[in-house]
Formats: sequence, structure tokens, C-alpha cells
Amino acid sequence: MATLDGTRVLVTGGAGFIGSHTVDALVEGGSDVVVLDSLRPDRHDGPPEHLNRRATYDHGDVTDGDAWRRAARGADAICHLAGQVGLGVDFADVCDYVHHNDTGAAVGLLALHEIGFRGRFVLASSMVVYGEGAYRCPEHGSVRAGPRRRADLDAGRFEPPCPTCGAPLEPEMVTEDAPLDPRNVYAATKAHQEHLAAAFGREHGVAVTALRYHNVYGPRMPKDTPYAGVAAVFASELGAGRAPMVYEDGRQTRDFVHVRDAAAANVVALTRDEPVSGAFNVASGQPRTVGELAEVMADAFGAGAPRPRVVGGARSGDVRHVFASPARAHDVLGFTAAVPFAQGVSDLVTNLTARR
Repeated sequence: MATLDGTRVLVTGGAGFIGSHTVDALVEGGSDVVVLDSLRPDRHDGPPEHLNRRATYDHGDVTDGDAWRRAARGADAICHLAGQVGLGVDFADVCDYVHHNDTGAAVGLLALHEIGFRGRFVLASSMVVYGEGAYRCPEHGSVRAGPRRRADLDAGRFEPPCPTCGAPLEPEMVTEDAPLDPRNVYAATKAHQEHLAAAFGREHGVAVTALRYHNVYGPRMPKDTPYAGVAAVFASELGAGRAPMVYEDGRQTRDFVHVRDAAAANVVALTRDEPVSGAFNVASGQPRTVGELAEVMADAFGAGAPRPRVVGGARSGDVRHVFASPARAHDVLGFTAAVPFAQGVSDLVTNLTARR
């Protein structure tokens, strides 16, 4: 493994959740880290306490080409994490997502083109680009599940059927070779970011590594916002003494990966001896149900914590099962998630209760 000791790394969104942990890890490894972050007021109530004093912070927006050119000049590597995440409220968020994610990436890549950047580029992508995960039909083998119908969801039929025969499907680990099938606005913007970055990489001879994070959880999660992930929502509810509400029947499956592992994947992509282009799952390889997450989090809050409530229904644009194969990230990138699920949840709750 190479090091980035003394080299300059730009981290966009480095004041945020995954970004701040990535900055900490890079600084600890000896990197000269520059952070470009807008500190959006709907995400931050002023500068966060966790900002690393050994990094340089540039207050700017990734949709501003001047900010990119200023922060990226002299950078040996870039980790692009800034953007708008989560399912949001409804389709009315479409322009905000496209502005912050698609336009932000396009403006940044144009700025890198203009300043002649030729270093490594690590892009924060997401498992949402897959849509539903991988499935197998007993009769028809590997199949792609179609979008779930609202009538089925309202009737409590949450499992997608085989598109050919209608039989029940068995979910499987999704690999990076699966076709992209984004099923909500956020997912569409992440897929477009991958395509834009890959086009830039091909034209400029730049290695572009797209890291498809699965459900990241841990300290510094955004909370009390419609853009937060399910672990953050459960944590906010339990922290307020309320029972977390679990949609559908609680048996929908995800891969929960700790934020320290997500940051470690970024560092590996930035520091390995030879850069690697392409997409990689950042996942634990151990699928869990959403109901299981709620139960484990409630247990971690203690005996007096309210128990989760399964409430049915379904969030618009959500999928039933998506969990990942970590094999390519292990074999090619050299990354393996290390934080056990129970320990990660316990650490998260300890962090949350200490801050109350």
C-alpha cells in the first residue's frame, strides 16, 4: 500500500458524515487535506465541532466552478463526497438533487479539465443505482424484478414477483456487473455522476473509482431531516424516547456498513499502489433486515427503550431487497469492512447518548 504522506488531497463535503471521517483518516496518514464544503444551513448549524484542525477548510459550493478551481489547484487526488442524499420528501425535490449532484459534478469535472488535473478521482456513489437488488426465480434463474406497484404495497404485498411467471423470488447479493436501474431521483443523479466521471476519466487518462456505499451508519450521521438514512431516523426516534416506526413488514433487507469502513474504503482507493478505475461495492457482505436494525438499536439504548413498531406502508421510491457482494472490493481494490454490526450499533448509540 502506498501512502499519501505529504501529498495534497481535496475532499468535497469533508465537513459532513462520511467526509469528516475520511478527512480524519487522511490527516492521520499524513496527507495535506483541503476540504471544500458549503456548510449548508439545512445540514449544519454552523461549523461542526468535529472539524479536523489539521485540515484546511475552504467554504464554497461544488456548483461554483471558481470554488472547485481554487480548492483543487495542486491536488494530487480528489475524493468527491459533496451532494444531496436520501430519498427526500417527494418529486418536488428533483431540481435540488439535480443541481447539487449532477450540476455539482459537471461543474467540478469541467474545472478539473480546465486546470489540467491528472490525479486520482474517487467518487461517492451509492447502492441506489441498482434499484432492486439481485433475485433468482426457481424456474427462470436470475431475473430483474420490476418496480413494485402501489396497489401491491397498499395491500401488504411487498415482495416483487418473477416478471415472467409471477412466482416468489429469492434475493441474492448484487454485484457490480448488475445493470443500473435507478428508481428514484437521488438514484438517478448518482448513476449520472458515475457516467460523467467515467467520461472525464476516459478523456483525460484519469483513474476514476466509484464507490457504491451501501447503508452507511455511525457517529455524525445527519438526523432530524427527511434526507437522513434509516439508521439515523431510528436513532433520532429512540433518542427522543419514541418507538422507531418500521415500514412494510420489517423484513426488507439491506447491507449496513459502518462509517469508519466507508472512510477506510475511500482511503484505500486514494492510497493503493496503483489506482483502479471502475465501480466497487462498499459493504459488509452480511445482509440484515430493517426490522433487525431497529431491534438491535433499541436493545443498545437499554431496557427502558421503546420497542420498534411495524407500521406497514412503504416509502415512495424505496426497494425491497438490496445487499451486496463485497468480493470485487476485496479482490481488486484491497478493501474489507472490519466493524462488526453489533459493535457498530453499540458505538453509535454510545456516541449519541454521550452528546445528549
